Amino acid sequence: MRQVVREIKLLLEHPIYILSMVVLPLFVTLFFTSLMEEGQPEDMPIGVVDLDNTSATRKLTRMLDSFQSSRVVAHYASMDEARHAIQKNEIYAFILFPKNMTRDMTSMRRPKMSFYYSYTSLTAGSLIFKDMKTVSTLASAAIGQATLQAKGMTAEQTRAFLQPIALDVHTVGNPGVNYNIFLSNMLVPAVLMIFIFLVTIYSIATEMKFGTYEEWIEASDGNFTKALFLKVFTQTVIWFIVFACMMGYMYGTLGFPAPGGYWKLMLLGALTILASQGFAMFLFGLIASPRMAMSVGALWGVLSFSMVGSAFPIMAMDAPMHTLTWLFPLRHYYIIYQLCIFNSYPLTYVMPNIIALLCFILASLAVIHRMEREFKTFEYLP
Repeated sequence: MRQVVREIKLLLEHPIYILSMVVLPLFVTLFFTSLMEEGQPEDMPIGVVDLDNTSATRKLTRMLDSFQSSRVVAHYASMDEARHAIQKNEIYAFILFPKNMTRDMTSMRRPKMSFYYSYTSLTAGSLIFKDMKTVSTLASAAIGQATLQAKGMTAEQTRAFLQPIALDVHTVGNPGVNYNIFLSNMLVPAVLMIFIFLVTIYSIATEMKFGTYEEWIEASDGNFTKALFLKVFTQTVIWFIVFACMMGYMYGTLGFPAPGGYWKLMLLGALTILASQGFAMFLFGLIASPRMAMSVGALWGVLSFSMVGSAFPIMAMDAPMHTLTWLFPLRHYYIIYQLCIFNSYPLTYVMPNIIALLCFILASLAVIHRMEREFKTFEYLP
C-alpha cells in the first residue's frame, strides 16, 4: 500500500506525468478525429485547360466541379501555366480538353483528353484521379449514346451496349469509405503506445537518475520485483481509464462502428497497454541506459506506423520485413481490431496475436534480475 501511495504522489507532483498520460493522449484523439471529421477530403483544388471552349467541354467542367472531392478553382490558357500551378502547390491536378475535341468526338475520331495530377499526396492523388477518369468515361459514354441513338437503337439497347456488365459494389464495414474510421483507429492507439513506452521507461529511469532507489525499494519491503510491478500497475490503471475515455469518444460520441462489441475493445485495450509496458520494461532492462532505452522506445513507436500494415500491406513486404512486424505490439492490436471488433469475428481467429501480446507482457520477466543488478551498480553521470 505504501508503494501505491508513493507512486500516486509522484504522478501528481510531477506535471510531466499528467501531461503525457492524460492531456496529450486526449488532445491527440481530438486532433486526429477532428482533422478527418468530414470522412473524406473535400473540394481539393484542380484546374482546367479548355482549348476547345464549347458547351460540351463546359458541361464536363461543371460535372467535374460537382464531385465531392474536386473543386475547379482556375482556368488556364495553356498547359505550361497549369503545370506551373501544380509545381507552386496551387492546385493538385488539371484536365486538358484539346482543340476541336467536341467536333472530333461527334465525328468518332477519338480525341485525347489528358489529365495530370500530383501523386505527392497519395490520398489526394487517388481521389482526384478517380474524379477525372470518371469525367472522361462519362464524356465518351455520352457521345457513344448519342451516336447509337442516331442510328435507331433504343435507350435500353444503348445502355446494354455501352455498359454490358453492371458493377454492384459493397464496401464491407465502412460503406462510406470514411477515412476517419480507417485511419484514426490506427493513429490514436499508435500515439498512445509511444507515450506508454516513454513514460514507463522514464518513470523507472528517474529512480536511477535521482538516487531514490533505496526509498523506492523500502516502500515495497525490499522486494525489487514487487516495487517494479506496483509502479507499472499504478500507471496501468490510469492508462486504461484514458484509453476508455478515448474509445468512448470515438465509438460513442463519433459513432465509429464496433460490431464486435465494446467488451472486446476494452479487453484489447488492457492487453495492449500491458504489452506496451512489458515491452518498455524489456527495453530498459536489456539496454540498461535510460537515454538509449527512451530513444529506442520512441523509434520503435514511430516505426509502428509503417509496420502496422494499414498504409502498405504487410503481405506485399519482403519476407524479412514481414517477419519483423511480429515485434511491434501495434501490429497485433490492429489485426485484433480489424478481425474481432471491426468485423466481429470470434477471438479464436486471432489467438496467435493474443499470444504475441502476452509474450510482450512476459518479456519483462526475463530482464528483472539484470535490471536489479544495474540499479545497484548504476552511477548517474550528468
